[in-house]
Amino acid sequence: MLELLSKYHPKSGASRPILIAHSLKVAEKAVAVARHLARREPVDVRFVEEAALLHDIGVHLTDAPEIGCTGIHPYLMHGILGREILEKEGLPRHALVCERHIGVGLSREEIISQSLPLPPRDMLPLTIEERIVTYADLFFSKSDHPAHPERPIELVRERMLRHGSDKLRRLDAWHARFAVDS
Repeated sequence: MLELLSKYHPKSGASRPILIAHSLKVAEKAVAVARHLARREPVDVRFVEEAALLHDIGVHLTDAPEIGCTGIHPYLMHGILGREILEKEGLPRHALVCERHIGVGLSREEIISQSLPLPPRDMLPLTIEERIVTYADLFFSKSDHPAHPERPIELVRERMLRHGSDKLRRLDAWHARFAVDS
C-alpha cells in the first residue's frame, strides 16, 4: 500500500513524508484496535491496515500548504478525492474508508446545512473496519511534528465537541468499544 501512496505522492513532494508518517501512525493504532476487537468479533485486520495506510491518499489534491499540499480543492474534500483515486485503482472498499473518515463522519443533512464543499450524501463510517480507521485517525494530526505522540483522548474529545455534542457522543461510544488498554 505504501507503493500506491508513493504513486500519488512522489519522493520530491513536500507532502509525502508528512503523509507517510501520519498514515503509519494511524495504521499502527488501527491495527492494535482491530486485533483487540478480533478476539471477540469478526474484524478484517489486514483490510484495516491497508485502509489506514491509504485513508488520506487524496490529500495532495487539496490546498493545504502547511502540510505541503498545493492542489486546488478545499482540504475537506480530501476524502472524496481519495475515494475517486482508489476506485480507479480497483479498491472500492478502501475508497469508502477515504470518503467516510472525516471527523466521525458527515451526514447528508450536515453537508447541506453547513454548505460544505461536498456532494450531498451520507459519508458516515458504516462497517467496523471503517469506524476503526476513522477512530484511529482522530488521534494524529498531519500538521504535528512526526515525532509527536498521539493526542490524548481528552484533547480528541475537546476537539470533537467543537463540532457538536452528537459528534462527541459518537466518539465516546467508539472509545468505549475501541480503547486498547496499555
